[in-house]
Formats: sequence, structure tokens, C-alpha cells
Amino acid sequence: MLHNDVSERAFQLEMEGQWVKGKSCDTFAPIGPYLVPKSEIADPHNLDLWLHLNGERLQHSNTSDFIFDIPEVVSYISRFMTLLPGDVISTGTPFGVGLGFNPPRYLKAGDVMELGIDGLGVSRQEVIAFQNHS
Repeated sequence: MLHNDVSERAFQLEMEGQWVKGKSCDTFAPIGPYLVPKSEIADPHNLDLWLHLNGERLQHSNTSDFIFDIPEVVSYISRFMTLLPGDVISTGTPFGVGLGFNPPRYLKAGDVMELGIDGLGVSRQEVIAFQNHS
């Protein structure tokens, strides 16, 4: 399944500590649009993947570029935690994240992200400004 690995860079760069706080905000890490069973994917290590921001392709790669293959990732993570049915392991993001541009490019309200992986569908998110309701 698809996972849009959204990050709040101000939390990561302007505050001390672990970067996980920038990945854990409400509404972050949208997944879907659906879960595809293993039997539907001939080779999970050879799937094209891409991301467009406002129609501009910023990321394009293939799962063959993974540093570690899926069985190795599952084996490694299993050393530190119990994995149960339904757990999600995010395998990473290809070159082209906004922080890597010079100057960096950050998401803003109204931006539209579309991402896809061969055989796994397409996901679309529109960025909205934070609204404090407290």
C-alpha cells in the first residue's frame, strides 16, 4: 500500500531530540488507497513509484533502489519489536524531498500531492493550514 511520508520540518529542525516528532502529527502518514495482497504483486522489489507536487514530478524511483529488501527490513525490525498483523513498516522515500532542494521547498496550504506505485494505486492529498480549535 502507499504511504505518504509527510514531515513537519520545523519540529525536526528547530526543536531538539528525535525526528519522529515531525512524523507523528495528527493526519500525517496517510496510507492507501487500498491494501494489495502479496499474490497481486509479481515482484515487490521492481515497482515504479513517483510523487507529483502541484503537477510537477519531484520524485521518481523504483523499489529496486531500496537499500535493504523487504525480508531484510522485516527481519531487522523484528529484533526490536513484535510485529503483528496490520502493522505497517514504511520502507522510505526516494530522492526529491523538499528539504533536499536548494533552497528547501516546504509544503503550503493549497498544495496538492499525488503519489503512486505500480499496482498499488494513486493517492492524493491537499495541504490545509493548521487550525487550533482549543
